[in-house]
Amino acid sequence: MEHGLLMETGQDNLAKLETLRREAVLGGGETRIEAQHGKGKLTARERLELLLDEGSFAEFDQLMSGRAGGGAARIPGDGVITGHGTIDGREVFVFSQDFTIMGGALGEAHSRKICKVMDHAVRVGAPIIGLNDSGGARIQEGVESLAAYGDIFSRNALASGVVPQISCIMGPCAGGAVYSPAMTDFTFMVDQTSYMFVTGPNVVKTVTHQEISAEELGGAGVHAERSGVNHFVLPNDILCLREVRRLINYLPSNNRQPAPLLDLSDPAHREDPALDYLVPANPNQTYDMKILITSILDGAEFMEIQADFARNIIVGFGRLGGQTIGLIANQPAVLAGVLDSNASVKAARFVRFCDAFNIPLISLVDVPGFMPGPEQEHGGIIRHGAKLLYAFIEATVPRISLIVRKAYGGAYVVMNSQHIRADINFAWPTAEIAVLGPKGAAQIIYRKEIAAAADPEAMLAQKTEEYRETYANPFKAAQRGFIDDVITPRETRHRLIRGLQFLEGKKVAGPRRKHGNIPL
Repeated sequence: MEHGLLMETGQDNLAKLETLRREAVLGGGETRIEAQHGKGKLTARERLELLLDEGSFAEFDQLMSGRAGGGAARIPGDGVITGHGTIDGREVFVFSQDFTIMGGALGEAHSRKICKVMDHAVRVGAPIIGLNDSGGARIQEGVESLAAYGDIFSRNALASGVVPQISCIMGPCAGGAVYSPAMTDFTFMVDQTSYMFVTGPNVVKTVTHQEISAEELGGAGVHAERSGVNHFVLPNDILCLREVRRLINYLPSNNRQPAPLLDLSDPAHREDPALDYLVPANPNQTYDMKILITSILDGAEFMEIQADFARNIIVGFGRLGGQTIGLIANQPAVLAGVLDSNASVKAARFVRFCDAFNIPLISLVDVPGFMPGPEQEHGGIIRHGAKLLYAFIEATVPRISLIVRKAYGGAYVVMNSQHIRADINFAWPTAEIAVLGPKGAAQIIYRKEIAAAADPEAMLAQKTEEYRETYANPFKAAQRGFIDDVITPRETRHRLIRGLQFLEGKKVAGPRRKHGNIPL
């Protein structure tokens, strides 16, 4: 009798389990799923299916319930799907907020589920990927929902530099919720369907009487081009998740492992004769640094980070000899490649990420100096420029720089020079290394001769050329040992790969301290 009762109870529980699982998979119901699709958005589960290898997702806490308020109503899954899966066979931990359940609002149980996968990720040593689509804190839970955010923020900070953290903003992300993605390493946004802001359009209107839309205030384009909060803008959910998979393939799983090697069958000795003619004869003429970048990298594959922000500097990932490298390059086609506040901050954060995860750094230098003017000075270019200087000096990964053309003044030092502990410093024959550009230097050094000349313009041109031949060339620096070698442009790829090979075992012991105080 008892055995039959147990069998019956077991069958009842199995049936109940199936019912609960169906409810969890259905989320907020067919009507809300259709509404989600109507906005051009995928559901939380559809996103995970696209992000992860087929059949690899294992869910945590599917049956965990939250409360809508007062402890009366129960919310299956509490509006978030959590677990782990693989991307190209490598383990990752994920959470995906479900907007069809209470607008994906974050409550206590919701937070506990996210915190669990973050804790697992750090213990296991695997990346964390968050798919954000939430209306914000769950008002019905009051201060408990605010405390829940604090639990997530703490884990973001403690996981920083331990495992890669990636955020995808695939819907609303407002109020305190924005600070979790802001602390992660890379942020993706979907154009026209996602936005981030601390205070929304209604609050802005109330306080400032300014009419502004959510897209204008915190859309993907705004954060990609102006604020720098966003690293990637994609036109839809599908392409966004595909780019996340691509990024993961460049990154190590944690700070104790190397990035994955990928042989693209691109010969290390490959030369590109066209590079011998890349730099124009006229030093004031621009060219596109991306031509050099794609020429030297394996398979011409380059994943640029923050492509629309501070475009006068380029940062991103590529491969040399199958090995992931972080690349920082001045872009002479935009503002002549000058360093300003935004460019300095963009590059500094990228350098620190690469150093934290043992990714070698390559710098391609063509920098005429720091941006002049009261706007930059009053905006803190000294402080912001110091961030890049500090980041490079602190970095212990293999570091190689190549001076392509201009390297003037303090900007020469800041852009990964030998003087701030770079391991190898190459220069092309077209390099100009000096305190000032030749014309500016000639105007100062020979000002009396120029003023007394019958034709001051002709005298200035003559003295400018004399200064260029005498000082503004790579051979003067090479004679002093500040440049390790002057190389022909066509052999750049091979020389960089050989440099990385002998630097593979680099070890650097830093000073004993808790941590430095970067000029934030």
